[in-house]
Amino acid sequence: MKRSFRIALLLLAACSLLASCSSTQPKAKHVIFIGVDGVSTPAFKDPALLARMPNVKMMMEQGSYTLGKRSVMPSSSAINWATIFNGLPTEQHGYGQWNSSRPEIPAVLDNGRGMPPTIYTLLREQRPDAETGCVYNWNGIGPLLDTVVIDYHLYDPGYHEPEGYSMENYTQERAVKYILEKKPTFFTFYIGDVDEVGHRCGWESPEYYDCLEETDRMVGLILQAARDAGIYDNTIFVFSSDHGGSGKGHGKLEMAHLETPFVLYGKNIRKGYVLEEPMMQYDLPATLAYALGVNIPKEWRGRPMVSMFK
Repeated sequence: MKRSFRIALLLLAACSLLASCSSTQPKAKHVIFIGVDGVSTPAFKDPALLARMPNVKMMMEQGSYTLGKRSVMPSSSAINWATIFNGLPTEQHGYGQWNSSRPEIPAVLDNGRGMPPTIYTLLREQRPDAETGCVYNWNGIGPLLDTVVIDYHLYDPGYHEPEGYSMENYTQERAVKYILEKKPTFFTFYIGDVDEVGHRCGWESPEYYDCLEETDRMVGLILQAARDAGIYDNTIFVFSSDHGGSGKGHGKLEMAHLETPFVLYGKNIRKGYVLEEPMMQYDLPATLAYALGVNIPKEWRGRPMVSMFK
């Protein structure tokens, strides 16, 4: 009898632990994901660069982070942004080229529109009243999103436009305005400039560092927009990337191409915590789902980085 009682207690404890890892209770009312294309971990290991990025540095010091999040292969843009949104590795989501707009092979999951369900799909199904948005300045992002289920999505080429249109214009006119007006439940703000400069001038070049410094200023504008909107204290901010690079390219089987920073900051995030366990690209959307309080499909490969939360 005592043995049966002990077994029952162990089963109850296991169920409680499982429930804590798949909780449907949001960790914050709002999640803002700042996705910056082409940010390399080697650059973030340079103290001189972080000194030029006070906003991201503050998020790292006051939140949780890892510099070892590993991309899926090959370390190219559409392939990895697909994983970031749909929680599947390359061989499961089927996007196989740097600029894929549709899966080249059938995905293991289909949303009925010829693509895998994304974090936005899960939110629409499980939290239909949630306000969701995505703004991006590379047109390769749109086909990966499942835009049918997003309240607001916009492609603004930004830096490709006539002289005088800056990253600040793009941030103020698109991201800041949307945050102030809609106070979104989940918002992705994509910045492609860093990758552009990497291809043009080289990863870890002076121009690359200058662009990261400018990107940090945009992070500061996003943080301030959340303050001005009155949602800052109930928001989780996420900063991460799809791949790194070296020379003037990426996509190789090299750690400089595969590793990127991942930073969590804000409501219910541990302060001053450095993640020691391995993290893969497909763990990023699982962590977003955990923060948003939505359940993920059993086919998703990733797991939430629960140790980064309080």
